[in-house]
Amino acid sequence: MAIKSFVEQGLACGEVIAIVSLNIQGAFHAAWWPGILKERRECKCPKNIYKLAKSYFNQRTAVMATNTLRIEKDISRGCPQGSCSGPGMWNLQYNSLLQIKYMDRTKVVAFADDLIMATRVGSVKAVKNYVNVELNKLNEWTKNKTRFNDKKSKVMLVSRRKRKVNKRFNNILKQQKTNAGNTD
Repeated sequence: MAIKSFVEQGLACGEVIAIVSLNIQGAFHAAWWPGILKERRECKCPKNIYKLAKSYFNQRTAVMATNTLRIEKDISRGCPQGSCSGPGMWNLQYNSLLQIKYMDRTKVVAFADDLIMATRVGSVKAVKNYVNVELNKLNEWTKNKTRFNDKKSKVMLVSRRKRKVNKRFNNILKQQKTNAGNTD
């Protein structure tokens, strides 16, 4: 509802809105323990709770056993899905994404491992520039060992303008992809 309201306000002002939907790749499995502990420290978590979490992340292993085989592997990331603590641990890491200083023209909403970012400005070219600035901030956040899933991430342009605006935006996105492909 927050994004819907943000988009409606932009449309009422004649703005162009880009909505970017992002999905964290393997979110619970990718939760990086040092990042979670860092967030606990920054949230001024009580020492006993911090030490409990730190000990939980210490010397963890995953075991797969059959009648004839036993495989054990050290693990250094991830939150146990289905556990009481898993969602809280993930939220601590994800919270740092929501604490990023976004521009006034941008609204960010997260749910579980999904993120929607809406940016609204007066023109297609300007919205592209603003979105790129915001996406660079999100890219910086991924240094905490998480990645966005390209296959589940989408961009949508919302406008009350004629169809040619959408064609121009698609051409800009195609050009951007071509340029990004040349730098790899």
